[in-house]
Amino acid sequence: MVVLPQPVALDNHISVIPPFKPVFTSQPIPVVDLTDPQAKTLIVKACEEFGFFKVVNHGVQPGLMTRLEQEAIGFFALPQTLKSQAGPPEPYGYGSKRIGPNGDVGWIEYILLNANPQLSSHKTSTIFSQTPQNFREAVEEYMHELKEVSCKVLEMVAEGLGIEPRDTLSKMVRDEKSDSCLRLNHYPTAEEEAENMVKVGFGEHTDPQIISVLRSNDTAGLQICLKDGSWVAVPPDHSSFFINVGDALQVMTNGRFKSVKHRVLADTRRSRVSMIYFGGPPLSEKIAPLSCLVPKQEDWLYKEFTWSQYKSSAYKSKLGDYRLGLFEKQPLLTHMSNV
Repeated sequence: MVVLPQPVALDNHISVIPPFKPVFTSQPIPVVDLTDPQAKTLIVKACEEFGFFKVVNHGVQPGLMTRLEQEAIGFFALPQTLKSQAGPPEPYGYGSKRIGPNGDVGWIEYILLNANPQLSSHKTSTIFSQTPQNFREAVEEYMHELKEVSCKVLEMVAEGLGIEPRDTLSKMVRDEKSDSCLRLNHYPTAEEEAENMVKVGFGEHTDPQIISVLRSNDTAGLQICLKDGSWVAVPPDHSSFFINVGDALQVMTNGRFKSVKHRVLADTRRSRVSMIYFGGPPLSEKIAPLSCLVPKQEDWLYKEFTWSQYKSSAYKSKLGDYRLGLFEKQPLLTHMSNV
């Protein structure tokens, strides 16, 4: 495991991040071996029940995962003045404590990088110019490998649901105009709070894209929300990936899969570093329930929209908002408490 050599100071111009007392339960997290002949069935079951699962035997070399983590730590250890030159994020670039433009804050600093060379990003270029060539090489190799993992999982989803052709979902991520991105998060060691209270590293939210593939070091903090509203702590595993169902996949399955609500709590003993690949469709891609799953439009729970429209709407919302509510054909009573 790699740790930061010394504590990192976050942006002190942000108001204090209020602590809270978490309440969570114990529940095993589904684990899927991608070499298992039954993987597609297990993936569908996990997506229906949790919207989340861990994958092992994924084919990505451990050395690459460790190398990118080391490069990320090197960036986060830079002086704040240098890091801040790559911010504020718009949405790409470096950010500290501020999460998005609408007032959300967390005990975090991060880099958001554009994963598509077809879509230029000045802030992504700035980060690459401030870091050694090894950083860019590790990022690009990692994004390539994680795209393959994403597509492999999405093709197994298609097989498990009987979607034809098999690449119906994965081709959106493979498209040369795919709006995918890579996020590198650093949650510094947090100060001790009052008894049983913790700082929020990243507040509860869902991911808007099709699929997210997360890997972290061996520091705990990630939690997911179950259907009954209870929270489950996810044991860290630096050698595996965790898959999140995103909002777009929830729509395309007409709500059969649920976009998982999740959060990260800061640790008072060890820093946490995570790396998340967000597999997104092209900006012009139309998102709607798949006709092979829901032949009659009157049975659709969601209106058709483009990824650009949804992305724009998501960036105008607060982190914890139920973003899909604006795109439902009929309000779902189960989500009324989240609106």
